[in-house]
Amino acid sequence: MAPMVHGLEATYFGKIKFSYLEISNPQTENFQTYLDFKYRPSFYLLDKDGNILHQWAGYQTQAQFEDVFVEYLK
Repeated sequence: MAPMVHGLEATYFGKIKFSYLEISNPQTENFQTYLDFKYRPSFYLLDKDGNILHQWAGYQTQAQFEDVFVEYLK
């Protein structure tokens, strides 16, 4: 999935900021709890204030991401 996600990051550069959370890093434990992280891979679309707008669990297609991105970028 990494190549597809990195491709999306390039496509939406300047519109959506992509961040990557290292699950094994104990310093991210509070953020993982906030996100209610349970599955790998998991993806979250947050607004500028950190509110969860959408979340995906498991493997997704590029279209599944872009459908949501387009909706929120309107």
